[in-house]
Amino acid sequence: MVKNNENIVAKVPIVQKAAFGSGHLVNNLLPGALGVFSFFLITAFGIEPAIAGLLSAIPRFFDALTDPIMGFISDNTTSRWGRRRPYIFVGAILSAILFAVQWQLFAENGTTFNFWYFLLFSILFIFANTIFSTPLIGFGYEMSSDTKERTRLMGIANMVGQISWMIVPLFWVLIANKDLFESQADGVRTLSIYVGFTCLFFGIMPAIFCKEMDVSDADSKANLTFKDLTKNMKILWITMKNMTKNNPFMRLCGATFLVFNGFQMVGSFSFFIIVFYMFKGSYELAGTVPAVFSILIAVTTFFIVIPIVTWMANKFGKRNAFIISTFISIVGYIFKWWGFVEVDQNTAVLFNDVFVQVGVVKFSLEIPIILLLPIPFMAFGLGGLFTLMMSMTADVCDLDELQNGLPRREGTFGAIYWWSVKIGQSIALALGGLVLSLVGFDAGSDTQTLETMNDLRIADIIIPSLTALIAVWIMWKYSLNEDRVKIIQKELKERRAEKNNNLKVK
Repeated sequence: MVKNNENIVAKVPIVQKAAFGSGHLVNNLLPGALGVFSFFLITAFGIEPAIAGLLSAIPRFFDALTDPIMGFISDNTTSRWGRRRPYIFVGAILSAILFAVQWQLFAENGTTFNFWYFLLFSILFIFANTIFSTPLIGFGYEMSSDTKERTRLMGIANMVGQISWMIVPLFWVLIANKDLFESQADGVRTLSIYVGFTCLFFGIMPAIFCKEMDVSDADSKANLTFKDLTKNMKILWITMKNMTKNNPFMRLCGATFLVFNGFQMVGSFSFFIIVFYMFKGSYELAGTVPAVFSILIAVTTFFIVIPIVTWMANKFGKRNAFIISTFISIVGYIFKWWGFVEVDQNTAVLFNDVFVQVGVVKFSLEIPIILLLPIPFMAFGLGGLFTLMMSMTADVCDLDELQNGLPRREGTFGAIYWWSVKIGQSIALALGGLVLSLVGFDAGSDTQTLETMNDLRIADIIIPSLTALIAVWIMWKYSLNEDRVKIIQKELKERRAEKNNNLKVK
């Protein structure tokens, strides 16, 4: 390892990029699977909807509390294996095991027992996942000192992460398939084991293959012997307050909050519009169209969007790439108005009579051709967002070191960034339910009025478009461009060299 970050590599080897990407595969697959499986708490295990909502909300509360703490611990850890890799290795194993364990529910055990069983292991899973994911995010920020290489690294990580979103929609069909499982409960229990094993294998890859740089500092004020926990938490609180004064970082958090959660707020609307507007309330006729729609967005993001966004960022700058990709996504949201049309016998269908075989189950891939219209444009929203924002947060860490010295705080920055995302996601999901109520959506009815569906379609376009426009306004004056980052890195290099020379003299 390299002391004091003086020779951090500019070019990250492809093996390390792939290993880091495998970590992000897990980082997307676990929450994606959790979202799908949670639906079956109601249908497969007989838990009341309100209680199921509590089982989803309570662990998230602990998640919001532990993220910054784990980031702080990771930043200030010193070990022979580094400050990130031990947590990633142990966290991946614990997350995988606990994910599978929490879903070993049986309806005959009763709702009370299942409630407390699931709540306990959900909280333990959230803790384990924080141990894994928070250091992983911080790890990525420090793997390269080159601002363009950072974008390439995050682009690859985001591409690999998209594979999860090609898989997750299939869980709906697999779990409910009677030819594959005896019951939905059996499907949840069995698939959770497969998901857990997959995440264990890929989750430990960053800890094994990614090389970590030693950016520790003897003058650090933090003391992680835990003999003085109050002192350490005070340092964390001061650190978090100081980060709110970092203007570029707050702009990144604000823009992400708006783009991501504007999308999340209407995330379920597409499903309802496809079923109740396009197919007139028939789940049978809708079939796998909602799942195929989601899969195609992930495929488009993987093969088209991320490579283009990475190229734009290195050609025109990250801020400009974000603005361009966000405007393209708004075009996609608007095209939904013409993409979501009522389906009849004359509607042209793509992939007609084309199936994918998974085990003994066949999936129909047919989808109305007109529904493809918004996909390539919409995909620029989240596909560009996380590729660029993660790379730009790495640049922010350089600025923070210049302003505040060592130790570098990639873990804490990553934790605060994703903490704002998670808090926003909770708010967005709540507001999404409120919008459904306001437009008059009747969850207990097999049909919806034309007025309700038109109002829902309008909200599906306006909400993410408006939040995206506000995000562009926030990022318009983002000041940490590539030229400024190069100047900062030059100053840091000179400072480190001077400090090392002073240490040699002593």
